[in-house]
Amino acid sequence: MFEPTIIIAAASLTGLLIVAAAMLRGWQGWLELKRSELEGHTGPRSEEGSSMGAARIELADLKERIKKLEAIASGVDL
Repeated sequence: MFEPTIIIAAASLTGLLIVAAAMLRGWQGWLELKRSELEGHTGPRSEEGSSMGAARIELADLKERIKKLEAIASGVDL
C-alpha cells in the first residue's frame, strides 16, 4: 500500500517536529526565567541601601582578576 521510504520520511519528519517543538518550549522557558531574574534586579533595594556601590566594588574586583589572568596567560610574574 505505502512505500517504506514514505513511511520512514513521514516518521522522521514527525519526530523532527516533536523535537523542535520541545526545544522551542524549553527556549521560551529559559527566556522567561532570565526575564524574571532581570526584573528582580531592576534597582536599588530600599531596605539594603544602594546596591550600586557593591556592584562597582565587584566590577573592580573582576577587572583586577582579569588583569591577573591575562598576566598569567602571557607568562608575566606579578
